Amino acid sequence: MIKNEIQNSCVVGVAPSSRGFGYAIMSKGTTLVDWGVKVVKSGKKNERCLWHVAKLIEKYEPTIVAVENCSKNARRSGRIQALIEAVARLAQENRISVRYFSKKQVNLKILLNQTGTKHDIAVSLAGKFQHQLSFRLPPKRRLWQSESYQMDIFAAVALAQCSLK
Repeated sequence: MIKNEIQNSCVVGVAPSSRGFGYAIMSKGTTLVDWGVKVVKSGKKNERCLWHVAKLIEKYEPTIVAVENCSKNARRSGRIQALIEAVARLAQENRISVRYFSKKQVNLKILLNQTGTKHDIAVSLAGKFQHQLSFRLPPKRRLWQSESYQMDIFAAVALAQCSLK
């Protein structure tokens, strides 16, 4: 789908991670238009991620960019925090509203309670967007396993979904 089909009233959810970032494009009617993960290998990761985000903004012309509010989250790396700030600046430079959501806010809006795991959110969203996301749902992670890269998609969809409610 291209700009005209979305009618310039969409939200871009951006969820940075150590591998790159997950993204989700949702129309105001809560339709999931596009989603995925942009994997960025070594090098200037933030610059390359920002370039990909700029391309998404150019293609879809969103009215809102939704990102994680990590100001109170000391567990996010400095690079990820800097990337979130850079995405917000990019959006503001393009006259796009930026909405920040903490993990608690995401849990409240998606799961209707403050406590919940990323996997709980992913299961909820896979049920809501069955045709688009159910096959992307990874199995529940064990303590010794690393997180599946596909979880970035669910984090981005959750952010976008929160900005529509």
